[in-house]
Amino acid sequence: MKSLDIRARLLLAAILPVALVAILLAIIFVADRVNDLSQAHAQRAKSLIRQVASASEYGLFSANVSSLQALAVGAMHESDVRSVVILDARGNEMVRAGRVEYIKRPELKLEGSEYRDEASQQDVSVQPVTSIPVKLDELFDTQPPPKTQAPLVLGHVVIGMSRASVVSRERQMLLAGLAVTIGGMLFGGWLAFRIGRGVIRPILGVSNMIGRISQGDLSVRLDVRANAPLHDLQTGLNQMAQRLERGRDELEQRVAEATLELRGKKEEAETATLAKSRFLAAASHDLRQPMHALGMFVARLAQLPRSDEAKALIVNLETSVQAMQDLLDALLDISRLDANSVRVHASPFPLSQLLNQLHSTLVDEALAKGLNFRVRPSALWVLSDAGLLYRILLNLVSNALRYTRNGDVLVACRLVGGGRSVRIEVWDTGVGIAPHHQEHIFKEFYQIGNAERDRSLGLGLGLNIVQRTARLLEHPLALCSRVGQGTRFSVEVPLAEPLDPAVLSQEQTVESLDDLSGLKVLVIEDDALVSLALVSLLESWGCQVSVAEGLAEAMPLMAQGLVPDVLISDYRLRGGENGMDAIERLRALAGRHLPACLLSGDTQPELMQATRLVGLTLLHKPVRPAKLRSLIRRLVEEGGPHDRRLQATSQDQGSGR
Repeated sequence: MKSLDIRARLLLAAILPVALVAILLAIIFVADRVNDLSQAHAQRAKSLIRQVASASEYGLFSANVSSLQALAVGAMHESDVRSVVILDARGNEMVRAGRVEYIKRPELKLEGSEYRDEASQQDVSVQPVTSIPVKLDELFDTQPPPKTQAPLVLGHVVIGMSRASVVSRERQMLLAGLAVTIGGMLFGGWLAFRIGRGVIRPILGVSNMIGRISQGDLSVRLDVRANAPLHDLQTGLNQMAQRLERGRDELEQRVAEATLELRGKKEEAETATLAKSRFLAAASHDLRQPMHALGMFVARLAQLPRSDEAKALIVNLETSVQAMQDLLDALLDISRLDANSVRVHASPFPLSQLLNQLHSTLVDEALAKGLNFRVRPSALWVLSDAGLLYRILLNLVSNALRYTRNGDVLVACRLVGGGRSVRIEVWDTGVGIAPHHQEHIFKEFYQIGNAERDRSLGLGLGLNIVQRTARLLEHPLALCSRVGQGTRFSVEVPLAEPLDPAVLSQEQTVESLDDLSGLKVLVIEDDALVSLALVSLLESWGCQVSVAEGLAEAMPLMAQGLVPDVLISDYRLRGGENGMDAIERLRALAGRHLPACLLSGDTQPELMQATRLVGLTLLHKPVRPAKLRSLIRRLVEEGGPHDRRLQATSQDQGSGR
């Protein structure tokens, strides 16, 4: 039930006492008047029957029927009299006037009686007619007077009187009392309404003002009168609203000033950020160029005859280059995730392919550390992006191998979610992770127990990349670890229905050719050092390499009859040229789709998106030689002019090993 508002409550409080008083007075008045009417009716009936009984004494004594009949008819003229019956001493009816409607026979008593007949709604009165004998010579009688004799009953008079007039008067009195009560309540309500308006209006005004203030309208004011019952409260509210409005205006002015100042600071910060970004982009590009050349030179150097001491130096050099390339690759992955440039291409694939690739990639590293590395086979199919899922598991297993001194590393699968998904688990018997570190290990550059930043313990970016990639794939990632006992990382992947074997025809075994001898490669590179390193590496693989610094040098080579099997171009070229335009022009000149790829030290998401749109493969410098060799194989297999077919494994594409 909805609660009453203040007006209804005040009106109810004023009406209730008036209503109660009016009802109580009406009840008392009506009850008193009804009692008076009943008593008056009874007294009139007694008086009438006594008069008739007294007048009937002679008629009964003398048995004068005509006299008694006249007396009965005369009594019928009284109001409410319905019947008059005169009986003799033996109870026999002598005369009757009117219609006898009462059913119960009256009792004939010496002292008389009266009763109410409910059937006829009449009051029946019985009065005896008596005679007392009197001696006439009593005055001269010297004898003592005899005892008083009992009265002689001559007969009885029975009168039936209707109560209709009494009932009618009672009803009229009741209606009058009800009318007085209702009138009193209406008058009291009207009076309460008139009096309460002077209090309700100010209260409603205060309530309305508070409501508008709560909605933010601080300009509202109350009209305060000198004799108002809530004068002090209204005045206080006006003052409060005025202070609030003044405070809001001051606050808005301060906020506007602070916003203006923050906008200036923001513009300064954005300018500084843009400058920093340009600097970092330039520094990254300039750093990747010599690192790319260094990797090529080291790979070429490892192919040359050398002494044992030189071999040791080359191994150390390769380790340093590998660490630098790992750092740059991890930073590149972080930047791609930050820029939301990583696109998920989910499709069904057999989990066995990914697990076999994982085992073949890391088994040598595990054997070198004396660890037992096991991958349990699985015939399940999953729905995911195979490349991104492989990077997650590669990082998890690499971490397990890095932080396990002895024991086992296990990769296993378990059905969960009622058979709707599979949980791929990576177990190790390493040092474990304390609970207070478990929520921090997914942060960038966070490492446990590596304050000296030992490169052999990683960079602290792998788990951050794992978490963000798993979130991108919407694959739940979980961690369970105990210090001194080991760790279990798990990622949950939805299952997929196996495809028809005919769809997998592309996975059939083909002849693999590791020898790239005779392959014609056109290199477009304007950096002399990078060009020299790349050409030297390609020639060591047996390729026939042609070099151009830009499109102006490449087009004459094509015009002289050079039809390269593969185009390898840097993105940034001299004179504002870029590698994508150069490849497009050379393809048009050759009249066919030449296999090609781009190399670049730029890591902007826009460049990644642009190369994806034109269907080119982009390799970020520094490029690992094995990765470049694998890409060349794939490009030749997909569109080369040779009869031989080459296969590039996803292992080389993903890990770069």
